[in-house]
Amino acid sequence: MFIKRQLESDLHKSIKDVPVTAVLGARQTGKTTLVKQVLKSYGEILYMDLEKPSDRFMLTDAESFFRINNNKIICLDEIQLFPEIFSVLRSIIDDDNYHIKFLVTGSGSPELLRQKAESLAGRIAYYELTPFLYQEISPNETLDNYWLKGGFPLSLLAETTESSNNWRRNFILTFLERDLRNFGFNFPPETLNRLWKMIAHINGQVLNYSQLSNSLGYSDTTVRKYLEVLSKTFMLRILPPFFINLKKRLIKSPKLYIKDTGILHSLLNINDFNELYINPIYGSSWELLCMENIIYKFNNWEPFYYRTSNGSEVDLVLTKASKKYVFEFKASSSPSVTLGFWNCLEDLKPDKSFIISPVKMAYPYKNDVWVYPLDEFLKLKLT
Repeated sequence: MFIKRQLESDLHKSIKDVPVTAVLGARQTGKTTLVKQVLKSYGEILYMDLEKPSDRFMLTDAESFFRINNNKIICLDEIQLFPEIFSVLRSIIDDDNYHIKFLVTGSGSPELLRQKAESLAGRIAYYELTPFLYQEISPNETLDNYWLKGGFPLSLLAETTESSNNWRRNFILTFLERDLRNFGFNFPPETLNRLWKMIAHINGQVLNYSQLSNSLGYSDTTVRKYLEVLSKTFMLRILPPFFINLKKRLIKSPKLYIKDTGILHSLLNINDFNELYINPIYGSSWELLCMENIIYKFNNWEPFYYRTSNGSEVDLVLTKASKKYVFEFKASSSPSVTLGFWNCLEDLKPDKSFIISPVKMAYPYKNDVWVYPLDEFLKLKLT
C-alpha cells in the first residue's frame, strides 16, 4: 500500500530545477518507495539499487554508462555505499553533452555526506524523508497507534502490535551491527546499544556528558562522537538552547531526543499502550511525538528549547527572522502550565504561543495562549 508523502511535490519541483536531488533519511523510512513513485511521472528513467553488487558493477566505467543512458532521469538508491560516484556526477553535470537529472537517496544527513559530495556544491538539493508524519497517515491510523508504534512504515503498518515490536527490535540490531559499518563507523555495537538505551531513559532531558561518559566508562570526547553519529544518521535529535540578550543565567547544554516514538518505546521495552501510559517516559514521549511533527511543519524555521537556571522552561521555540513561536507539550487532556511558563513568555515575547495536548478541540487558554490537539494544529495555516 502506497501512502502519499508530503515530500513528493517538492521532489518533482527539485528535479525540474536542479541537476541532483538528494532524498536523505534514516534506514527504512520509505525512501525507495517514494522515489519509485516519483519516477512513475517521467518517461525515460533508470533506477539503480547500489546495495546490489551487480548494480554497482555496472558503474565501474560510470562515465561510459551515463553516456549510454543520456537524456534520462537516473535514480541512485543508497548512494553512500558508492561514494566515488560523486566526482563522476560533477563531470557529467558540467558537460553540456549530457542531459541527465539525478535523483539519489542516502541514509545519512547532508553533513555526513557533504565531504563525499562537496564537489556537487551548488548542483544538489537536499530533502529529508522522515518516518510517517501524522498528517500523512491520519485518519487511517489512530493517534494512539501512531504514538505507540512510531512512524517507520514497516512498524506502523504491521498487522499486529507484536509484529511491530519485533520489527523495531530487529531494526535496532541491524542498525547497530550493519548499517553503521556501511557508513564507515567501526563502533562497538554493544556500547552504542547501551548508550542508546541510556538516552531513551533520559529522553527530553538536558544533556550531561559527564553522566553519560561515567556510566559508559568512556571519555566525554568519545561520547560526543557517538552522539554526533546517532544524530547524523537521523536516530537522535540534539535540540540546542535558545539564547536572548538577558542578564539572567540560562542553561547552555542541548536536550536529547530519540527521533521516533516507536524506537524510543522499543529501547525501553514498552510493548503496548498500557505499558506506555504508566511509564515515567509517557510525558516526554508525547513531547517527542508533537515536536517532530511540528518541526517538520515549520521545516524552514530554527528549533530550540528555552530554560533558565531557576527552572523556567518552554519545550520548543521556533524562530525565523524576527518571529518566534513557543510550544509547550502536555500529555494531559486537561493541560495546565506553571508560573515558569509565563516567566518564559515574558522573556521571549513570542508572536504566538501554543499548548499541544490530546484534547478534543482547540480553545483559548489564557493571555493569548491557545490549546490545540495535534491534528488540528498541523492543519493550521501559519506564517
